[in-house]
Amino acid sequence: MLFIVFRLGQDRYALNARELLEILPLAQIKRVPQAPTGIAGLLDYHGVMLPVIDLSALALGQAAAERISTRMVVVEMENGRRFALIAERANEMLQREATDFTEAEVMVDAAPYLGPVTSDARGIVQWIAPEKLFSPAVYDALFHQMREAA
Repeated sequence: MLFIVFRLGQDRYALNARELLEILPLAQIKRVPQAPTGIAGLLDYHGVMLPVIDLSALALGQAAAERISTRMVVVEMENGRRFALIAERANEMLQREATDFTEAEVMVDAAPYLGPVTSDARGIVQWIAPEKLFSPAVYDALFHQMREAA
């Protein structure tokens, strides 16, 4: 399996490339007033408005730094819903099998998107499950809110 690796603070995380539609440079987005923490706004993606989730804001409480290596990663879930993730220093790929990852010994109920871990010469990498970023009810509200804001 192929993963794109990015950073939240100093730590490395990975997204399964199979879930990604496209990796874009950081683009202009429309902010949505009163959006939940981590919701950066809307992205016009080929004429379709996609919600944008700032992973750094969601996980660390501070917006992602605007760097050349900060990317917008367009994700499509199994239910067909699409959204974009802002990911810092998303400029590395990692080849691993699912069996190379082991369950993290520390589980955080508030962060169900944090998956198993693996390591390489540069340290530990944790797998992020984008479909677990929000509960189904919050996803429904989020996508409804984004449609209303457009």
